[in-house]
Formats: sequence, structure tokens, C-alpha cells
Amino acid sequence: MTSTGHLHGKTILITGGTGSFGTAFIRELLANHDPAAIRVYSRDELKQWELERKLEGDSRMRYLLGDVRDVNRLKQATRGVDVIVHAAALKQVVACEYNPFEAVQTNVIGAENVVSAAIENHVPRTLSVSTDKAVNPVNLYGATKLCAEKIVTQANSYAGAEDDVRFSSVRYGNVVGSRGSVVPLFKAQAADGVFTITDEAMTRFWITLEQAVQFVVGCLGRMEGGEVFVPKIPSMRVVDIAEVLAPDAERRVIGIRPGEKIHEVLITGEESRHARVFDDYFAIYPAFPFWRSSEYPQGQELAPGFAYSSDQNDEWLDGSQLSEMVADIPALR
Repeated sequence: MTSTGHLHGKTILITGGTGSFGTAFIRELLANHDPAAIRVYSRDELKQWELERKLEGDSRMRYLLGDVRDVNRLKQATRGVDVIVHAAALKQVVACEYNPFEAVQTNVIGAENVVSAAIENHVPRTLSVSTDKAVNPVNLYGATKLCAEKIVTQANSYAGAEDDVRFSSVRYGNVVGSRGSVVPLFKAQAADGVFTITDEAMTRFWITLEQAVQFVVGCLGRMEGGEVFVPKIPSMRVVDIAEVLAPDAERRVIGIRPGEKIHEVLITGEESRHARVFDDYFAIYPAFPFWRSSEYPQGQELAPGFAYSSDQNDEWLDGSQLSEMVADIPALR
């Protein structure tokens, strides 16, 4: 899926560039795509300093302090940029519930600000990183990310057909080992011999950080504007991770937490009417007639009522695959 051509020699800005995804994406760009420059845009000076040390002062890196809530700073930061990957967000479900307007300001208004800066500075391609929690959201985090997807899709209308400025999103499931993932928690609990399971029927989509990075790279090369791209990824049962890490440990069922689902959905039955399937991904095209693109590849239509849900997936991870995926993930400290 990787292709160096569409990113070679480009100036790329990554919001939230010091996070798990941003760091892995930067390493991929530097190693395999030879960009002219990478601008890290984030608000934590310590994390930027730590990233700079890890990258050993690569001359292609630029470190810009700023918040996506600050549209004027974003407009400064995106001058001369060819590609924006928007990964900055408040992501912890409970924190977003307790601080709702903070989540709105970062995840919703922040997305609007990224769009405004990209349009004003004629940035050719902007790709926003979304989440399965944006689908039929049951918590504020998911609701804000759904709003962000809508803002990014509609940005194509504001950019206009004359200007080569396009906006799309990627939407995928849980990233193995990322901050907030169940794996570091389970590894810590394995040492104590007791797992806390919210519901033994729970399933999740599962994607590695490397797969997420490669998917974003691929989508930057194929996007026409307005799509929400969804990778074909496997499902797993949460209890299977416990079985892999410590099969003899006690499992204590504590009940589903507020804002949590038993199963996650990446494409709803309603969305599938205007989605298409390709070899290794789906593309959800805009539902409303005020934004259409004649350049969309047609792909294959989905069956009526098709929903891409973690409990009805065609692909499942077995114990050996899970064991390999979690082997290098450290326990929660």
C-alpha cells in the first residue's frame, strides 16, 4: 500500500504530531518518503523536545507550538504546506464527558480551524484521523468526532471546484498498544492474576500502529475529497487477550462502563448505501448532493443493509496472532 511518490518532496504538517500515531507516522515519512519538511504542530513543549531527541535532530523536522483551538496560529503554521494530517484530539471518553466544552473546542472547533487554515493557504490535501466511536456515538468523544467528520467532508464545498484543495477522513478501530488501549492494562493485571472484564461478549476491531500509518499514507495518495476511508481489519474478543496473556488468571466481570459499547461499528447500514468496497478498504462517499465528485472510483456496491460491525466481521484474530501483536507492548505503569 505504501507509495513514496505522492509524499516525496512535500511539506507535511501533523497536528497532534507527538502522539502515538503522529510519532509513528513521522518515522515512516522520514524513512521511506523523503519529504522536504515535516512540521509537528502540538501544544506540549516537553513532548516536542523528547521527539526531537529521539529523531536525533533530523534537519527536515520543524517543531511548532500551538493549539488547534487557535485559528490564527494554524494559519501561520500551514503557510507553504502541501499536506495536513489532522490527528490532534481529546480522546479519553471519561475526560470528555466530564469536560464537555473542552472536548468540543478541541475536537469540533479545532477541526473547523484546520479546515479554515487549509482553505486560506490553499493546502492541497488534508486528511483527518477519526475513530469507530464516531459511528452511532454513545459518548461525547464519539459525537465530537462525528461532527469533525462532517466538517471535513463539507469543507470540499467551501474550497470550491476551481482550487485543488481537498479534504477527507480516515476512520478505524482500536490501535494495539496505543495510550488507553486495553493491552497495557491487561498486562499489568496479568502480573496480579486478576483481569477486570467489562463484558465477556465484548468485541473490538483491531489494527496495529504500523497498519494505521500505512493506511493513512495510502489514503493520502488516493483521496479525491469528501471520502471517509475505512480499512478492512480483523476483529477480536476482549476475553481472548486475557486468555493469551494469562489463561489461568481470574476474570472479574465488572459491567459495561458508561459511554461504552459491547460491539463497535465502522460502517452503518445507512452509510453503506453510499459506500463502496475495494480490495482492502471501504470508501464512504458524501450522502448529500451539495458535494459530489466525478472522480470517485466506483468500486463494488455493498449489499442492502450491510453494516461493518466488530461482532459480524469475516476476519478474526486467533490466539497466536494476538500473542504476536501484543508481545512488545509494555504493561501499564
